[in-house]
Amino acid sequence: MLIDWFTVVAQALNFLVLVWLLKRFLYHPILNAIDAREKRIASELADADSKKSEAQKEHDEFQRKNKAFDEQRSALLSKATDEAKAERDRLLDEARKASDALSEQRREALTVETDNLKQVIRRRTQDEVFAIARKTLTDLATTSLEEQLMEVFIRRLGEMEANMKTALSTAITASTDPAVVRSAFELPAEQQALIQKALDETFAAKVQVRFDVAPELISGIEFTVGGQRVGWSIASYLTSLKKAADEDLSQQAPSTPPLSRASTTTATAAKIS
Repeated sequence: MLIDWFTVVAQALNFLVLVWLLKRFLYHPILNAIDAREKRIASELADADSKKSEAQKEHDEFQRKNKAFDEQRSALLSKATDEAKAERDRLLDEARKASDALSEQRREALTVETDNLKQVIRRRTQDEVFAIARKTLTDLATTSLEEQLMEVFIRRLGEMEANMKTALSTAITASTDPAVVRSAFELPAEQQALIQKALDETFAAKVQVRFDVAPELISGIEFTVGGQRVGWSIASYLTSLKKAADEDLSQQAPSTPPLSRASTTTATAAKIS
């Protein structure tokens, strides 16, 4: 078998050319592409690691801020709760004080109204008692009682205090009008004469006297001259008693009920009669 060396050499040359062409235009670009891809992948992995690290840092920062926010929120909530509780307690205390003050004002107002009502009742009771006593004593007054009252009047003239007697004597001397003797009933001539005699003896002078009737005296006799007055009647006792009772009511400290005083006056009048 003969070897065609030209063919062998041509084929070897073709092979070498093919290898060079493959290496030149195929193998090196592929290797370069692989290297570039590996570099790109490595760069992307490094970038991913960097971003992961930054993400972890941001996550940690977020967790830290979230924890701080939770703590701050808890502190603010606790503070707000304490302030709300303190405000509630303050409002409740103010409401309680206002309620107590209002209750005290109502109690004071009720006490004042009660005292005023008692005052009105006492005054009306007093007025009714005095009106009844005056009416009763007026109905009981008779001429026989007037005679006894005249004796009391004459006796009191003799028992008159010196300063009162001096004042009446001066008034009698200075007055140009006659003295007036007033009584609830018209006095008979005999009684008028007795009173005239008692006056003359008391003042050691002739006293000009005019006798008048005054039903409002309610069993009593009154001697008046020159603005001076002396006498005795149940009406004067009632007037003095009513004045004292009015003063007691004004002071809101009555020491003796009006009814008992009226009873005392009635008993005194009965004793005189």
